[in-house]
Amino acid sequence: MRPVRRKADSTAGWEIARPSRATALPGVDMAGFRIRGDSPIELRAIPHPAVTVAVEFGDRPFDIHGRAGRLRSESLVAGLAFSAFQVRAEGVECVQIRLSPLSAYPVLGLPLAQLRGSVIALDDLWGRDTPRLRERLHRARTWPERFALIDTELSTRLHAGSLVDPEVAWAWRQIVAGHGRARVSDLAAQSGWSRQRLWSRFGSQIGLTPKRAAMLVRFDHAIHRLVRGHAPARVAADGGYADQSHLHHDVRVFTGTTPTAAANEPWLAVDDTAWPAHNGTS
Repeated sequence: MRPVRRKADSTAGWEIARPSRATALPGVDMAGFRIRGDSPIELRAIPHPAVTVAVEFGDRPFDIHGRAGRLRSESLVAGLAFSAFQVRAEGVECVQIRLSPLSAYPVLGLPLAQLRGSVIALDDLWGRDTPRLRERLHRARTWPERFALIDTELSTRLHAGSLVDPEVAWAWRQIVAGHGRARVSDLAAQSGWSRQRLWSRFGSQIGLTPKRAAMLVRFDHAIHRLVRGHAPARVAADGGYADQSHLHHDVRVFTGTTPTAAANEPWLAVDDTAWPAHNGTS
């Protein structure tokens, strides 16, 4: 397989805003997007090791098509295990939030096993608080004001919610630190729990088994290397894949397309700008 070649930049007209300083909230990152255009855009949302929350404040709903059907909403939550889906939008103005599963559990108010790979409206979880937040974001004049509003909302919910078990949090951090190459069979022994207990608690609180979580984290590391132009053979070898076919298989599982096509997806192309620290996985 030859090195992935990038297409011409399709995101040149995107405005991407970052907070001037990192939020003090653990496992939370956010970015602002303003995408103008004369016609609607179609984007493929690619899974990554964080729960995605997007709040549109320009009165232009997202039109989402995926395996579970169609959703039209001005806010969305995508679970950690979601399959790649298409988003159609026009004149996007939104704040996107990436939540580590360790923070998503208390912020969203439900164990991630109940969300799993679903893509739902944020209104379904936060009720009337969601349109109120959208209205405040719409009235705000600057990105710093909008980020402060999101920070306040998340802080209140984070401190009021239930925490993930320390053993589960430790296992997740081990998987992330090893870029998905940690031996999941060793996690239970090192955590002090039985394998059955760790798998059960991890699955209910994170929404994935440790094995699937490791597969997702490894894929995320690999696909970003492909986006940066690394040769697939080197990416496969460094990432712990058996061979390039194994890498190709995992990319198709998570994106529904080939490594070459996935590496040219706009959302991945802007990741280093929008999410320079990849804080959502911590």
